Amino acid sequence: MARIATVERADMNADQARVYDAAKQANSPVGGPYTAYIRLPKVFEACQNLRITMSSGPLSRREQQIVNLTVARHWNARYPWFAQVRASLTVGIDQPTIDAINARKDPKLADARERTCHIVAREILANKGLSDETYAAAEKTMGTDSLVALVTTTGSFSMTCITAGTFRVEPPSPNPTPLAE
Repeated sequence: MARIATVERADMNADQARVYDAAKQANSPVGGPYTAYIRLPKVFEACQNLRITMSSGPLSRREQQIVNLTVARHWNARYPWFAQVRASLTVGIDQPTIDAINARKDPKLADARERTCHIVAREILANKGLSDETYAAAEKTMGTDSLVALVTTTGSFSMTCITAGTFRVEPPSPNPTPLAE
């Protein structure tokens, strides 16, 4: 059960309503962790802007999804996992890749950049940083700008997962690929 009540649109103050309506109009997410963020409209808006900025490059949608799945799995974040599985399937990430990440195993990724996204996100979360060896390999594979985007995505999506987990934001039913225990 969620620890935080959803603020209904009719009960929002003017700032909350403004950012909520702008997100709805842009077809941006307003559920999940955004049910917590709406209590701080500037945070809600900043998270929306960061999400939009990160989605516009330099990581591909598939690369972003590999990072997001890896991060959601690390944090045991049920709602973000649900949302990212759905988005991952939409961009062509196959179920065996999703299942491997869910089982905390390395997925079989043929693309070097996608493989690097998983390795880097997993190592940052497990070790609170990257070894010199992993950093050098990632920079060679990704390039500096994409590596910055990869690290930023890992951190920003960690915030999303921590928020959803702390406030026990649950995925809707049915959930075809629940987070493994």
